[in-house]
Amino acid sequence: MDVHLTPDQEAFIRRGIEAGRFQDAADAVQEALSLWEERERTREEILASVDKAEASLARGEGRAITPDSMRALAAEVKERGRTRLTAEQPPVR
Repeated sequence: MDVHLTPDQEAFIRRGIEAGRFQDAADAVQEALSLWEERERTREEILASVDKAEASLARGEGRAITPDSMRALAAEVKERGRTRLTAEQPPVR
């Protein structure tokens, strides 16, 4: 496969090699592709989560957000945090 890079991309790779990040251009390209693959997997996971959430809402499984419900949720989160902190505290001697 032939890959054509812009002069800026070539310079970027050269700087990475000079800095010792890569042994050669092939290593730099492999790293770039690995990062791209990881980003695409994450993107697919996010899109799947959005699809799942939208389907849940379409089934009427959502809950209304009101100032009162937000306060209740904040209180619940704080209480869970306090419980977790208490459980993680070492015993006092």
